[in-house]
Amino acid sequence: MSKLMTEGQVVAELRSGMTIGIGGWGSRRKPMSLVRAILRSDLTDLTVVSYGGPDVGLLCAAGKVKKLVYGFVSLDSIPLEPHFQAARKAGAIEVQEWDEGMVQWGLYAASLKLPFLPTRAGLGSDVVTYDPSLKTVADPYGSGDLLAVPALRLDAALVHLNVADARGNAAFHGPDLYFDDLFCQAAERAYLSCERVTDDLGELTRRRIARWMVHGVVEAPNGAHFTSCVPDYDRDEAFQKEYAAAAKDPSLWAAFEERFLEADDYTAAVKQWHDERKAASA
Repeated sequence: MSKLMTEGQVVAELRSGMTIGIGGWGSRRKPMSLVRAILRSDLTDLTVVSYGGPDVGLLCAAGKVKKLVYGFVSLDSIPLEPHFQAARKAGAIEVQEWDEGMVQWGLYAASLKLPFLPTRAGLGSDVVTYDPSLKTVADPYGSGDLLAVPALRLDAALVHLNVADARGNAAFHGPDLYFDDLFCQAAERAYLSCERVTDDLGELTRRRIARWMVHGVVEAPNGAHFTSCVPDYDRDEAFQKEYAAAAKDPSLWAAFEERFLEADDYTAAVKQWHDERKAASA
């Protein structure tokens, strides 16, 4: 059965107030075409779970986020995501800042339908100080107290892979799956965008996400831009710098939104920007 959808059809299945997990890692292989579709929607009051990058920044800037659960929010080559930084400083969002391993464990617990999983990650740190909802449990085998990380149950997950077939099988061709498989398994419904849809088993049987994890597939060439999706493309460093600079100035940001985020053809708008930049430096 074909699970092919468009970005608009995916967003139509989401609801305000949902808990949405977003795969990828910092500024690497983020499902940006799906994020931009959310920006154009009337969705609001979202709880977002992410190893965050510009996905988190854009959703914060658009006022879509009520609560954020995260291990970090970074643009990788630019350490701090500017829109997230502004929202955090202003107290505009509720935050749950966990150790990276705790986020992984919370997703894993949800994937196993468990209420929590014990771990040593986070113990001895300020994570517990600033999140008093966290509890410890005694190791029944006598090693001492462990942190009980609650399951991060998701209403929906959004991830981006290199290739997929119409049934939802997908593969990544870069160096890391990150935790996209856990995001999919922790969610009631997972939506996967990809660079291309294929039936080539050679491409699909490497390292992959299985069809039973996926509710919908969106073919989205360049769909992770301006984050990386190696080996198809690296991060667009020049455009990321433009994004970060615009984020710090309201007038520049308004122009950035109009030119790129509201464009009928995002890819064409970015190409034109690069052409103009190249011509100006010639």
